[in-house]
Amino acid sequence: MRLLLSGNEAIACGCCEAGATHRDVVHVAYGYGLFTGGLGAHYGAEKIGCSVIPISGGNTKRQVMIMKDFGSTILACTPSYALNIAEVMEEMGVSPEELRLKSGIFGAEPWSEGVRREIESRLGLRALDIYGLSEIIGPGVAFECEYQQGLHINDDHFIPEIIDPDTGKSLPPGETGELVFTCITKQALPLLRYRTRDISSLTYEPCPCGRTSARMARVSGRTDDMLIVRGVNVFPSQIESVLMELEGTEPHYLIVVSREGAMDEMEIWVEVEERFFKDEIRHLEALSNRIKSEIESVLGLSVKVRLVEPKTIERSEGKAKRVKDLRKEVK
Repeated sequence: MRLLLSGNEAIACGCCEAGATHRDVVHVAYGYGLFTGGLGAHYGAEKIGCSVIPISGGNTKRQVMIMKDFGSTILACTPSYALNIAEVMEEMGVSPEELRLKSGIFGAEPWSEGVRREIESRLGLRALDIYGLSEIIGPGVAFECEYQQGLHINDDHFIPEIIDPDTGKSLPPGETGELVFTCITKQALPLLRYRTRDISSLTYEPCPCGRTSARMARVSGRTDDMLIVRGVNVFPSQIESVLMELEGTEPHYLIVVSREGAMDEMEIWVEVEERFFKDEIRHLEALSNRIKSEIESVLGLSVKVRLVEPKTIERSEGKAKRVKDLRKEVK
């Protein structure tokens, strides 16, 4: 099944997959301005007749109040900010049942299945991934359907491809590599085999929803976000996937990389539930050792783990900052 879509219609598809109709209220907490996320989601939602709250990011308590007062049904923001909203709701004593949210359209940064489950549980909605980039069209490149089995690419507009980021060689379906797009309807700034730096894979198998368009896996990281620590390639998404499977950890972490002499060191700051700081020291030590062991088994690299109290790590109102590379500060 193929439909030729205009740019705004392509963006509107993401809202449609979230169950949006002209009766819905879309709460757009992506940034406005030169960032295409806010305006892209805004005009896409208007295209199908939704009411739009153009609130942008920040002032999270007001965001919660407005969602409650205006009856927002669809939330559009980054996954990390969705978690921030959930945390503030809990502080305010506002339960998901007091809101009318049914779906969320989350993108602009890599996120894991564990984060999806956390968002859905704490906000009481269905969390869907959306993908885009300013150079191509904004947030209308691809989107998940209700089956959440990959993002449908609007391939009436784009020819997708996966390449080896080192050699540039095209990779077959199912192989993981760098995502590349060629635009076939874009005017003024045509792009041929544009390298996105995003890490994903493609499948052309029919989706349970009936579409036959290409689907891309959720972006797991970026080639330029990749850390090289003692010769090992490390993506923040690898660490996130481990943390989200461990009981007692919060969905907030920071990777600190430094260099002592000629040796790189990586320390992972992990927020843990408040109860652990009220337990005996041995419980903290056991959790720290478990996190360290799990991460080292995935990375094949020794790391340090620092457990910190809730709300210690700075929250983001846009794209999350997961890495602090102190090696770049060494002259």
